[in-house]
Amino acid sequence: MEARQLAFPDLIWSHFSRPRFGAFDERVAGAAAAGMAGIGLYVLEYARLREEEHRTPADITAVLDGHGIVLADAEVIRGWWATEGGARTECARIESLAWEMADEFGIRYLQAIGPYDCPLTQAVDGFGSLCDRAAEHGVLVGIEFLPFTNIATAADAQAIVRAAGRPNGGYCVDIWHHARGANDLSMVTALEPDRVFAIQMNDGPAAPAADDYKIDCLANRVPPGEGAFDCAGFIRALVAMGVTAPISLEVCSTELWDAPADVAARAAADGMRSVLRAAGVAM
Repeated sequence: MEARQLAFPDLIWSHFSRPRFGAFDERVAGAAAAGMAGIGLYVLEYARLREEEHRTPADITAVLDGHGIVLADAEVIRGWWATEGGARTECARIESLAWEMADEFGIRYLQAIGPYDCPLTQAVDGFGSLCDRAAEHGVLVGIEFLPFTNIATAADAQAIVRAAGRPNGGYCVDIWHHARGANDLSMVTALEPDRVFAIQMNDGPAAPAADDYKIDCLANRVPPGEGAFDCAGFIRALVAMGVTAPISLEVCSTELWDAPADVAARAAADGMRSVLRAAGVAM
């Protein structure tokens, strides 16, 4: 299977379910052993593989092919709203890496996040231009709404995506940022289902485990079905909408980062399959 053929309920192991840098081969092997179809990769880890480990795209492809895994997603691009300065320079650097990943591996999706430091109209123009450049490489671009940015809700993301009006511009819906943010399912179900390009699943306790939102979301997630979120209800809502995006398992957990890759991958995949069964999804 090619990355651009992935669809619901195919499973992808998000990059941030493991430490940011290192152990690429173990990451791929763990995802494969857990029965996942693909992995996501942080663009700066791709750069490190190329620059520090001197791996060619052919070397990386050999590892992926050896385990029957595709490279599905690239994360993460910021500064797409900027027209000059350091934010524009860094965004251009990340783009060049992402487009190389698209051309070499056929990735399907690039994740974009805020905040934007400009008028909304400039952010819309910047997102549209990013989508145009991505289209040249066959890549979908999704905005992930994050409560600690000024794209805090699904409605905030929708305002940009609708105004930009690009066919390859859409959304990432992450249950963590839904449940710990606005927690308003009507905002999610108001999104255009064919523009939901990424579903990120995880779970967590009812109350935050840390005062800082960003620290909490990057350290204290648990596999789907092991926390207090209504994971099955969230999946049922997306299915009812007609969303067809694959499922990215983004279980950012200091405990699972310390565990062997195959153990962490199996916990995430088994939890998600339990949620899918509870939601009545045929697998």
